[in-house]
Amino acid sequence: MTKILPEEFIQQTQELMGEEMFAQLSDAICHSEPPTSIRLNRFKAPQGTHLADNSSTDAEAEVKTHNESEKTAASIVPWCPDYGRYLTERPNFTFDPLFHAGLYYAQEASSMFVDLVVRQLIHEPVVMLDLCAAPGGKSTAVRNVLPDGSLLFSNEPMRTRAQILAENMQKFGHPDVIVTNNYPKDFQKAGVLFDVILADVPCSGEGMFRKDDGAISEWSIDNVNNCSSLQRSIIEDIWPCLKPGGLLIYSTCTFNKLEDELNAAHIIYMKGAEPVELDIDEAWGITGNLTHHNFPVYRFLPGKTRGEGLFLTVMRKNEDAETLDIKSDRYNKSRKKIKGKSRGNSPYLHIPQDWINHPESYQGARIGDHLYAIPQTWSNIFDSASPNLKVLHAGIEIGTIKASLIPAQSLAMSIDLSRQTFPQVELNYADALRYLRKEAVNLPEDTPRGYVLVTYRGIPLGWEKNIGNRANNLYPQEWKIKSSHVPETDKPVITW
Repeated sequence: MTKILPEEFIQQTQELMGEEMFAQLSDAICHSEPPTSIRLNRFKAPQGTHLADNSSTDAEAEVKTHNESEKTAASIVPWCPDYGRYLTERPNFTFDPLFHAGLYYAQEASSMFVDLVVRQLIHEPVVMLDLCAAPGGKSTAVRNVLPDGSLLFSNEPMRTRAQILAENMQKFGHPDVIVTNNYPKDFQKAGVLFDVILADVPCSGEGMFRKDDGAISEWSIDNVNNCSSLQRSIIEDIWPCLKPGGLLIYSTCTFNKLEDELNAAHIIYMKGAEPVELDIDEAWGITGNLTHHNFPVYRFLPGKTRGEGLFLTVMRKNEDAETLDIKSDRYNKSRKKIKGKSRGNSPYLHIPQDWINHPESYQGARIGDHLYAIPQTWSNIFDSASPNLKVLHAGIEIGTIKASLIPAQSLAMSIDLSRQTFPQVELNYADALRYLRKEAVNLPEDTPRGYVLVTYRGIPLGWEKNIGNRANNLYPQEWKIKSSHVPETDKPVITW
């Protein structure tokens, strides 16, 4: 079905891009399908992981060859070459247990550009904030390539979306993550200074027109103006939390200059920020600055680049710029007891030494009835910031404290789970889907009683509690597959 673009959108975008570029863009939006792509989780995907045959590349159409090396090259997302892959068609990811296990993330290819930004500009451990992170695509992408020892705050202001973000970050499984549900200004109260801030700000959504008819129907000039103002206020609120010399990655999924170049120019000229250039390949079809402002920006336009609409620019905060006044001893005050949280010698803070790898590198923290393992490398930051932030997840949730400690789903998903501690039962495809739908799954008769780790193709899915005559499915209710349909056979997206 041909899409009908808003007349005012056509007018302003054609004026910005010129007739030829706009014709190419509008033709792609109205008459082509968006490519489907995934990004591998380097911490979980086994060595040698590649696309399954039924999800092979569209090399036949684009390269017109049966040469396997050329097929592989055509599947690679070029700005995310190690982990980004194009698929020939969109599978139903819901019915792939490996998707739920966090081995890969279904992400639009243009958004993977943050992989390149991190690899080119960040070479030592940092404290980074992804400010508007839900549902988690860019957060998992940057966490995939941040230097070891880095801490990522993954934040989402909207509560429902923040819960989805927390789910996806737990499935990703990396412990050096704090998930928060806060507005930008809250971070000033928390007193955290960031080396890098990614602000993928809410926008008018023009870059989603090809894949989302709703974005077209909701578009208006008023919405563009409102989004532009909101974006400026977001940056104004978070700017004091960026360290002098720190990086701001500003991005939108829209095309207009008001939300893109003009807002970036406002930051550069009003805040004295320095534009940062990236090294890109001309063959990727990325478009530069479309205004008279002469600083580097990176525009992904359907029809020119193999992905959806994205605008991104990077700038560095001036070394002499004002920032939050953080007392030098602030981060050393790390043992104060706060409402709902406890540390030190408080009961139930002992982490079972055989439940996680490298237990000596973690400290226990109790939040309500939940026990968390907090990496010691950033426990002082957690202690200092958490009283003023709504923390939804941090480090590894070890378990829920009842009469005994009930292992958490977060632990099953963690890359630091000590798997050999627990009995394990391998599920076939049908049983794996039953488990993910939170249905009863029978365990072998010789399965030990207690908590059992269930796996699919050797990858952890979660916990069951074997009580002898039956097993209780402990998969989180809010994570379960809701579809009643169950495919008869597995059509894997990836294999190894």
